[in-house]
Amino acid sequence: MAYRIKEVFYSLQGEGFHSGRPAIFCRFSHCNLWTGLEQDRSRAICQFCDTDFIGTDGQHGGLFKRADQLVTHLLRFWPDPHIPPFVVLTGGEPLLQVDAQLIDALHAAHVEIAVETNGTLAAPAGIDWLCVSPKAGAPLIQTQGDELKLVYPQPQLQPHQVAHLAFTHFYLQPMDGPHLEQNTRAALDYCLQHPQWKLSVQLHKWLGID
Repeated sequence: MAYRIKEVFYSLQGEGFHSGRPAIFCRFSHCNLWTGLEQDRSRAICQFCDTDFIGTDGQHGGLFKRADQLVTHLLRFWPDPHIPPFVVLTGGEPLLQVDAQLIDALHAAHVEIAVETNGTLAAPAGIDWLCVSPKAGAPLIQTQGDELKLVYPQPQLQPHQVAHLAFTHFYLQPMDGPHLEQNTRAALDYCLQHPQWKLSVQLHKWLGID
């Protein structure tokens, strides 16, 4: 498989369980819940996405014909050869492209693999950390993993509807946009009332980093 990558960058994880951890981010092009075009946003299943995942023209993006080529490219950004690299595969929807060949090639390079997915596709075996962020109106196929991160509020997808699923950690992440302050207060209040849930804030936006 050829891998279409929008961008690759090295930064701190800004969300969820691994918040604050240095990571290489590999953003895959394309999503199955929105085209990424503004003229299609009102018709998309996921209308609140704030990410540009169209094409391969982002920083250090490109088309990689083989898994080993992509892995070699990713490892260029890891600063310490004595510490195993931590790579976050994100999107768009990475599971449209992530396959066994890429997972095997990353593990052969001693990479710890994290995937951030909308949960509409079954995850292949071998992922070290699986974070699922379900979206209202989309089928939820991947119902187990390490971390469930629910953007909040979504009126048609309430936390109690997914609280029973087989995840180790449950996070509410306030929906960004003009009502961020209100959404943050609502998510905070929900977590205080339902301690199964933890609050995830987008730390990278607060810090002004990628």
